[in-house]
Amino acid sequence: MLTWLQFGDLHASNTDGWESLDIFSRLVDDANRHLVDAVDFAVLPGDNANHATREQFRRVADAASQLRLPLHILPGDHDFESGSLADFYGILGAKRLPYVAEIDGSRCLFLDLVSAGSGGPDFRIDDQQMWWLANQLQAAGTDRRRPIVFMHAYPNDLQSDGEEIEEMFSRTGVAFVGTGHTHYNELVNHQGVIYAATRSTGEVEEGPPGFSIGVLDSSVVSWHFRPIDAAWPFVLITSPADRRLITDLAEIDQVSSSSIGVRAKVFGGDVVQVTARVNEGRYFGMTEDAPHIWNGTIPDAADGLQTLQVEAATVDGDVKRDTIEVLVRSSEATDDDRVRAQHRNFEPIGRWPERNLLGSQLGPNKNGRKW
Repeated sequence: MLTWLQFGDLHASNTDGWESLDIFSRLVDDANRHLVDAVDFAVLPGDNANHATREQFRRVADAASQLRLPLHILPGDHDFESGSLADFYGILGAKRLPYVAEIDGSRCLFLDLVSAGSGGPDFRIDDQQMWWLANQLQAAGTDRRRPIVFMHAYPNDLQSDGEEIEEMFSRTGVAFVGTGHTHYNELVNHQGVIYAATRSTGEVEEGPPGFSIGVLDSSVVSWHFRPIDAAWPFVLITSPADRRLITDLAEIDQVSSSSIGVRAKVFGGDVVQVTARVNEGRYFGMTEDAPHIWNGTIPDAADGLQTLQVEAATVDGDVKRDTIEVLVRSSEATDDDRVRAQHRNFEPIGRWPERNLLGSQLGPNKNGRKW
């Protein structure tokens, strides 16, 4: 089970009194206290320094150095305002992109969308990086888990090759693509790939800032944006898939038979009991088979869309829960058109308040609305 944390674009600047870095430091402290032993790595998805000044890069580097998780840092168009990534690499200490990290059996690819362009939102991937990307994804076919990709913006924000890259991701089995760039949270289910944009930290257009947590559990992707100061523990159902995140109707981990195998990850808190139920039915106990990972089975679920809930109770009696909609079908059941519709176009899933997808779409990417 691969688990990652993604911060939003920081846009660090003295024009706001370095407020975004104060928020980032609070988020880093939260992650250090609750997630260090439950998350594999963290990502800063670009636009770290709002105007690519040396002071901005230094301050971001100082704040990021406090994080006690492996951190991968991408460049965004704001990091490239000087026309060079020399300070991004030299001061921020980012690893030179593109590169791959093999983590828990998954090939995790980190891309550079800015240095081949002319600045601003002129996002491009040059021929050398395209060749590298194609070869890495082809080699990922023999990996234990499906690959995931992090890039500053969606493929359809690129000035060229966007459709080719989307098709490549789909053909080679990429499970998840994490991006920044936009100022709002968004999920897209497109051609068997889940795309997730984590909203900005420094340029706030919707709700409180925070970070997103993603999990790849076998073939299932789960994702949740967690606002700053939200209470712990935090529960995330990792299997089966929510009906909005189903990418393969034939996968038993994504679409359950009448017996639902349930897995959840519980972050933080002194948890003493975890239970699961379908709709308003009886609760079934779950067991912690690995640190933070709880498993259980719900027998005899009816066909169709069902509501699955997992609850975690702490030693002091506090209860936190996660709820998703799952598709259950026997071998005779037919495909659900509401699930299949998510695969047709590069369109956002839309409002999902339980995941802090507010549907405002106030941001600069191709799906964004004008402010």
